[in-house]
Amino acid sequence: MSDNNYKKLGVAPRFHEVLSTGFYTGLLPGAPGTYAAFTALVIWYLLYLVLTPVWLTVVTLILIVGVTVAGAWTSTVMEKYWGPDPRAVVIDEYVGCWIPLLVAPAGEYTWIFALLGFGLFRIIDIFKPLGCRRIEQICPGGWGVMMDDVLAGTYALIIVWALKWFLL
Repeated sequence: MSDNNYKKLGVAPRFHEVLSTGFYTGLLPGAPGTYAAFTALVIWYLLYLVLTPVWLTVVTLILIVGVTVAGAWTSTVMEKYWGPDPRAVVIDEYVGCWIPLLVAPAGEYTWIFALLGFGLFRIIDIFKPLGCRRIEQICPGGWGVMMDDVLAGTYALIIVWALKWFLL
């Protein structure tokens, strides 16, 4: 994350502002990344309620790939207006949260694994261990913004999958 987290944000194209801030969750005071990840969790849970497990996995994968590409694009555009990786750009949190949710469905324990995936993703994203900070530095522009969260989400997925495998 850059050092421009609390500077006044410039005027940017409205479409990119809405998309990059996760429909303005990134402009909420306090912990915008956590708010965005929680919004992603709620979106996923609503899909969980109406889709079969197979379709939930397919739709989640489509969301992950589609939002990653859109996020890299819109984050690159927003860097021109708000500087590198501004705090308000939270589209990456959506993707990072959805990744561990790929393995969350587990019948009556789904909500436990979903909350665990959400929490692990946020912890890993905040502390950026095992290459998360490095990948953000080596990938240019919006791809760096997105890829550290993809990696953090992947680490959370591995942990949730292992816990699910050992516990169930």
